[in-house]
Amino acid sequence: MKRLTLILGLLAGPLLAQSPLPFDVGGPFALTDQNGEMRTEADPDGQPQLLFFGYANCPGICSAALPLMADVTDLVAEAGHDLRPVMITVDPERDRVGTMQAPLAEHHPAFIGLTGSKEALATAYAAFSVDHALAYEDPKYGPVFTHGSLIYLLDGSGDVLTLIPPVLDAASAAQIALRYMAPES
Repeated sequence: MKRLTLILGLLAGPLLAQSPLPFDVGGPFALTDQNGEMRTEADPDGQPQLLFFGYANCPGICSAALPLMADVTDLVAEAGHDLRPVMITVDPERDRVGTMQAPLAEHHPAFIGLTGSKEALATAYAAFSVDHALAYEDPKYGPVFTHGSLIYLLDGSGDVLTLIPPVLDAASAAQIALRYMAPES
């Protein structure tokens, strides 16, 4: 109920200057993107980011969250703001440099996929309190993982501004994101 109240407050509330979250989440990480470039929680161009923990070929919640992130990215762009969709893998065996690009680009050409060593990924999971585990082996999809389902809205420095549940429609999720964007000059 507390989470629903928070979400409804965000939908109805005014422009917020800081995160309304009643807990600390987020922190530094250093991972490798789908092109082999190092990235941290801070966007190299200072753009706000939508961050999700999942995997590129996920048949579960990712199949709702990744398209939602793409749609929100486009809606925010229509409003004159940049927003970068980012996914940190929970399946580094399959999500590697060179293998994430095509499936993520199917959702949006700006999608960034991040992977790394077991230790580097563990740092990111811990910072965002993301649990994940192998659930079962599917004959069609291969390993299927349980993992977090929230989308984190980060500012350009990598600080968490708010959480967006992937059950919202794109217009509602974009409206939440836009509340955190600087007004145009």
